Amino acid sequence: MERRTNRREKECDDKCHNSEDGEQSLKCKTALVTLNVGGYLYITQKQTLCKYPDSYLEGVMNRKIFCPMDADGHYFIDRDGLLFRHVLNFLRNGELLLPEGFQENQLLVQEADFFKLKALNEAVKSRWEKEQQAARETTFLEITDNHDRSQGLRIFCNAPDFISKIKARIILVSKSRLDGFPEEFCISSTVIQFKYFIKSENGTRLVLKEDNTFVCTLETLKFEAIMMALKCGFRLLTSLDCSKGSIVQSDALHFIK
Repeated sequence: MERRTNRREKECDDKCHNSEDGEQSLKCKTALVTLNVGGYLYITQKQTLCKYPDSYLEGVMNRKIFCPMDADGHYFIDRDGLLFRHVLNFLRNGELLLPEGFQENQLLVQEADFFKLKALNEAVKSRWEKEQQAARETTFLEITDNHDRSQGLRIFCNAPDFISKIKARIILVSKSRLDGFPEEFCISSTVIQFKYFIKSENGTRLVLKEDNTFVCTLETLKFEAIMMALKCGFRLLTSLDCSKGSIVQSDALHFIK
């Protein structure tokens, strides 16, 4: 089966190289090719694989590079079959489009190097550098009073995903204690603003409803953030307002991993 397939493909390639007929040449370019990459089968057009001259796949298609066949007569490439999906999509689209949360940049760079796709290599590295830069940039969440933004708490962290988790947790805690959710407070990308954010006589800032029904203290939300950070492997770098004298009394917390 393998020998028959090789002979048939060789005859087809010879016709493509020797033919001056435009229609025949087009048929050769759009001919379907099946690749077995690490056990995963992919079917695409020859012209897709030949998009980048001097690449590994272009060399295989034009018989400049030897590629073995599997038992079914498909080209066999001993590489990561799952990651090849992104290699093939890059050839099809001409740009790097990866799913949200993709974490295998280093592996994809290695695949780009193997297939001799410099453009893919550069696209992955550029994306990787942007992600690392974003991770280094400190993001924050502000919990504040709708009427007086000087009252409240800011949580700083160099991990945007963690800020999102803290935000979701604080909203959940507040929601469980607010009958009128979400009317009692409004939410934006980095700010949670409570409608009624009042300071008690002993200095403890309280979150209350309009009828003065107690909901929770700001310290409760602060401890929720601290405990969640410690469980996720972060450490409290410093209180950004040391004049308050303690973490409980500070207006800002800064977490780092």
